[in-house]
Amino acid sequence: MKRLVIISAAIISVIMSVIPAFAQDWEKGFQEVLDAFNAGDYDSALLWFTPLAEKGNASAQTNLGVMYRTGKGVPKDYAEAVEWYRLAAEQGHASAQTNLGVMFDRGQGVAQDNVLAHMWYNLGAANGSKNGPKNRDSIAEEMTREDISKAQSMASECMSSDYKNCGY
Repeated sequence: MKRLVIISAAIISVIMSVIPAFAQDWEKGFQEVLDAFNAGDYDSALLWFTPLAEKGNASAQTNLGVMYRTGKGVPKDYAEAVEWYRLAAEQGHASAQTNLGVMFDRGQGVAQDNVLAHMWYNLGAANGSKNGPKNRDSIAEEMTREDISKAQSMASECMSSDYKNCGY
């Protein structure tokens, strides 16, 4: 029994020492992919983002959404962009939430809807998106008080449901 405890402790110790190094390597790798994207190497970015996004990585999903919205490295497809943004937004990813707001604001890939745009901008703002507050305030100028109140209630419901009940 004592031997099992010692072996288990040793295994846990090795695992715990490897996890931070793996996390740093993953972050470095992800940054390299972002750098490739920013340098215009969309083929490499797509090659890396796609499997990560399919496995549920919200940052990769958001970046694929950007690629489909802008047509960089893939054919421009607003509906596809919305789907990738939605997957990331439902995980609480602030940039994806704000980007989803843009899609509703402009009617790209979805029906234009100021209430849903405001809701997503509000959620993005609440989660730290730097563009969320400015976009929310801008669209609010075009909305009635009732619509703003509805959007705020929807944002509250969305957040409290862990992004499961988000107005659609």
